[in-house]
Amino acid sequence: MVTPELLRTLFQYNLWADLRLLDACSSLTSEQFTRNLGSSFSSVRDTLAHLYGAEWVWNERIQGRSPSSLVSGAGFPDLATVRAKLEEMDRYYIDYVSRLSQQDLDGVIHYKSFTGDPFSNPLWQSLHQLTNHASYHRGQVTTMLRQLGVKPVSTDLIGFYREQAAAARA
Repeated sequence: MVTPELLRTLFQYNLWADLRLLDACSSLTSEQFTRNLGSSFSSVRDTLAHLYGAEWVWNERIQGRSPSSLVSGAGFPDLATVRAKLEEMDRYYIDYVSRLSQQDLDGVIHYKSFTGDPFSNPLWQSLHQLTNHASYHRGQVTTMLRQLGVKPVSTDLIGFYREQAAAARA
């Protein structure tokens, strides 16, 4: 069962992992940031923009709206722009999930996919999906960083847990 406490931890992890990844991207040139590397979202920029866009889309769905498309990577001219939006959205979710009860999480949301197909599922499933989805695309950025000759960082969940445990002991 996904509990409010688990989701709070997962969204703290999501912010931690995103910030680590964004820091790893900070040495990229503009050309490297937007270079087409043949991934599902062609560049580092487009993949990071997708991370933000997915969080935005799910928030829209949770709020009862069904957007018909994702945001475009072209709206993010540089890493600072993506960083600001992604960090803002990550912090929004941390605040949002901090107020949720189990009853809230078990409530059903209704929305339409980009193709207009109707879906409904418990809120906790959408929130859990969001953090899992972000891990997948952070892995893609890690691969892209390696392709560009930049040393990636680990964003594994166990690393977050270890860091949290060490901070608690200090």
